[in-house]
Amino acid sequence: MSDIDIIIRSKAYPAVAQAGKKQAILDLELSLKSGEFVCLVGPSGCGKTTLLNIIAGLDKEYDGEIRAGQHSVHPKIAYVFQEPRLLPWRTVRENIELVMENTPSPAETDSLMDAMQLTASQHVYPERLSLGMSRRVAITRAFAVDPEILLMDEPFVSLDAPTARQVRELLLKLWTQRPHTVLFVTHDLREAIALADRLVFLSASPMHVVSEINVPVARNERDDEAAVELFRQQLKRDYPEINALL
Repeated sequence: MSDIDIIIRSKAYPAVAQAGKKQAILDLELSLKSGEFVCLVGPSGCGKTTLLNIIAGLDKEYDGEIRAGQHSVHPKIAYVFQEPRLLPWRTVRENIELVMENTPSPAETDSLMDAMQLTASQHVYPERLSLGMSRRVAITRAFAVDPEILLMDEPFVSLDAPTARQVRELLLKLWTQRPHTVLFVTHDLREAIALADRLVFLSASPMHVVSEINVPVARNERDDEAAVELFRQQLKRDYPEINALL
């Protein structure tokens, strides 16, 4: 894997009620180290999903560049959307194997499903899965791509707290086993602290980076809600500029 540089000089949309264009992103620069888990935190509507779509290559109408390593090569990506987007006519196992290069190894698929506790449901079709299970399949499928960067757009939204916690723990287990560079969007600062190596706080539109803060809480202490809350309060006290972004 390579380090990834994201440079968005300008991203604008046509204005609806006035002449000219609405500036969505302006002078945003972000570098991701190989294998780093980075959480993006910012106000609703600031452009976080737009940024992920640009990185994914789904939105090409912008001034800037996304490069992997020393060359201007677009990184191989996998994308976990808010909705799981599973193919309803394929089983859990088939949805995962569909994205794997060449002929998938049964042992490789088994390993991925085991890490996310999907083995017992491997022959089930998506319509019979709960939302939490569907999200686990979507995450597993993204890792099966073996991307240079994994984009995750609020993948735990709409889940109840216990289910979100379980899926978050399974995600971290899989990520520990198979380190990938992850860019994760969330509105939940506690969730960001529980997951990230680094927090990136984004402004309202036009979006740019306000602060980048490393998370010093040891990973073996992230299950401790008190430790997470202590660091959350410290962040809000030491970086008052982020309070308006939460």
